[in-house]
Order: sequence, then C-alpha cells, then structure tokens
Amino acid sequence: MTFYKTKVRFLIFIASLGISLLSAQDQEVVISIDKLSSDVYMLTGQGGNIGIYVGQKNVFMIDDQFDRLSDKIKAAIASLTNKPVAFLFNTHMHGDHTGGNANFNTDLTTLVAHNNVRKRVMANQQKRLDDKKITEAYYSKMLPEVTFSEDITFYDNHETIMAFHVHNAHTDGDAMVYFVTNDVIHMGDTYFAGRYPYIDLKSGGSLQGYIDAHKKALMVISEETKIIPGHGRPSTKKELESYVSMLEDLKSKILAAIAAGESLEEVKSNNSISAAYDSTHGNGYIKPEVMREIFYKSLKSE
Repeated sequence: MTFYKTKVRFLIFIASLGISLLSAQDQEVVISIDKLSSDVYMLTGQGGNIGIYVGQKNVFMIDDQFDRLSDKIKAAIASLTNKPVAFLFNTHMHGDHTGGNANFNTDLTTLVAHNNVRKRVMANQQKRLDDKKITEAYYSKMLPEVTFSEDITFYDNHETIMAFHVHNAHTDGDAMVYFVTNDVIHMGDTYFAGRYPYIDLKSGGSLQGYIDAHKKALMVISEETKIIPGHGRPSTKKELESYVSMLEDLKSKILAAIAAGESLEEVKSNNSISAAYDSTHGNGYIKPEVMREIFYKSLKSE
C-alpha cells in the first residue's frame, strides 16, 4: 500500500510538473515588434512571423500564430494602433500561421486565403470537430471567408497590396503578400531565413516549386525591399539570392546522388552533401539529415 501511494504521488508530481512547464513556456513567449517601413511591422513570437500593415482606417494582418497567443498578439497590435483589423490573410494552412483564426475572426475582420488553404484548414478542423475538441461555431470561424486561385489585390489610399499564389512550394496553397508603396514582402513559409526550409510534401509542397517561388519573389522585389520570412529575421534581396543559390546547389548534389543510385538512407547519412551550409543553416528546426531526406523524396517523386 505504501509503495502504491508513493507511486501515485510521483505520477501526480510528474503531471503537475508537465503542466507547470507548459504554463511557463506560454508565459515566456514575448511578442517582439520590428518596424520595417512607415506602415509595416513584423511581429515575432512562437510560430510563423506576423505581418502588420497599419492603413488609413484599418489594419491588414498576415498570419496569427497559435490560438493561445492571440491575446498577446492583440496587445502588441494595440501598442501600434487602435484601428481595427479589417483583413486577416493566411499565407498557408499550417497551425502556427492559422491557429488564431477563430480568435481574430469577428464582424469587423474578414479572413482571406488561397482556395487550397480553406480546403486544408477545413479538413484539419473537421477532425477536431468530429472528436468534439472544438464547437461548430469555432470551426466556422477558423475558415477563410474569401478565397482566390491565383492573385488578389487590395487598395488602401496610396498603398497597393498584391497577394499572389506560388504553386506547390511549401504547400499547395502558399501565397506571398507585397506592399508596393512600403516595399515590404511577406513570403510566408516559402522562405526560412537563415535556416533550412521545411517543405510539406504531404500537403503538396515540392523542392522545385519552393525554388520557383523564390525566383518569383526576386522578380517582384528590389534591392531595398524588406522581406518578412515565415521564420527567421527580416531579410533582403541579396540574402534571398544567396538562399536560392544554396537550394540550387543542394538540389544538384542530391540529383547527382540519385543518378548514382544512392538510396534515401545513403543520402541522409552523407554529410558531405550539405557540409558547406550546415553550420549556417542547419541549426534550426530542420536539421541537415532531415533536409536531405525531404529534398531526396521530393526530387525522386518529380
């Protein structure tokens, strides 16, 4: 009996410790703000970088991180302006970019995204609804209300906001948003500045599409353009060009390995393929071995 009680107390302690750690992690998340131009800001917290454009009468917001951080994000926006969020744009479907949709979706705010984003968010949230983890009302508020297939343009006084779809890059629903007058572009997860990218092959992403997305951005922007990546610090055209060169080099090396008959396991364990970039780009969420696996699978399927 004594042993049983001790074991129960230990399990309760471990459970309490886990809850405390999770609570501490939430408390430690600080929403930091970078001012990139006269009207555009980047908010960093936990998850994908958020873009904020403070317009003449309203705010145009890009992505919203996780559900649990919505109050902190709202407070950060309130520190910049008291204008309402008129549009919330999802760059793609992943939860670290769309998790707060329901909390921001009000009568004043319209959710906008590519057609495939709505389809994939709908599928993911339907599972949660079926499992009774969310309500019908929450489910509805998570879904983009305006969608597009290729591009959509917003106008606000002297600012033109161009959003355009890039095909099968990080996912099958990626879109970039370019603020023409402010000369700032939000690339979503089609760009992981300073780290190896995550390409979601199961959601329609591909290495070639990822590279093509970068090249499309390079056609639009100038040397002075500020880039908001999906993850990482604000970037520049020069840095994006270097990133494309890295991707092209890695693609070439892995294609050569495939042509030589190397298996997935051989490429995953072949550190020499990415040795030139591992120290600068291999310290993020995607480690070198995982990157080589993703690239191999993508190129093999193509």
